[in-house]
Amino acid sequence: MEHVERWSAVRAPDDVFPAYRGTPIERLLLYHNQQRPLERCDRPQILIGMCMDYRKHLRIPEDFAYILRSGGANLRPSEFKVSFAIAVGGVRAIALIGHDQCGMVDLTSKEEVFVQGLVDVGWDAEKARGHFRAFAPHFEIGDEIGFLREEAVRLRGRYPKVVVAPLLYRLDDDLLYLVRE
Repeated sequence: MEHVERWSAVRAPDDVFPAYRGTPIERLLLYHNQQRPLERCDRPQILIGMCMDYRKHLRIPEDFAYILRSGGANLRPSEFKVSFAIAVGGVRAIALIGHDQCGMVDLTSKEEVFVQGLVDVGWDAEKARGHFRAFAPHFEIGDEIGFLREEAVRLRGRYPKVVVAPLLYRLDDDLLYLVRE
């Protein structure tokens, strides 16, 4: 197991943290990182909350997961959808997948680029600035690892009988890593 202060590699089945063994979290890690053969699924086993970033693609079976994508893997604005996947869909595991180089980190520094991008497609500059300032605080995540840890704690408090795993997708190797808590 790679020992990095903030995350751990999953290069073999034994690298999966004991709390996630025998769960859909383990299967997700083995499908994606270890190229485990994709099994047939009759219904979703897991809810995956991941960033909307276009650079990430998961290797998982059809019908294995509900997937919600939002900036920074922030599930707060999607709480009802999370509850639906649990209450109606029957999932008992959530994988929160953030990634390095996330645009929601230090979001406030991107105000001018955001405003100009909206002006370029016809927005009034002041309305674009107001739009940014109204919503950016709700979507700023701080740093990726810290946010994943905090969101995992929040979701565990909300859904105490659901396994919640914070994971990091590293863009340099397209692999998932377990976040150390």
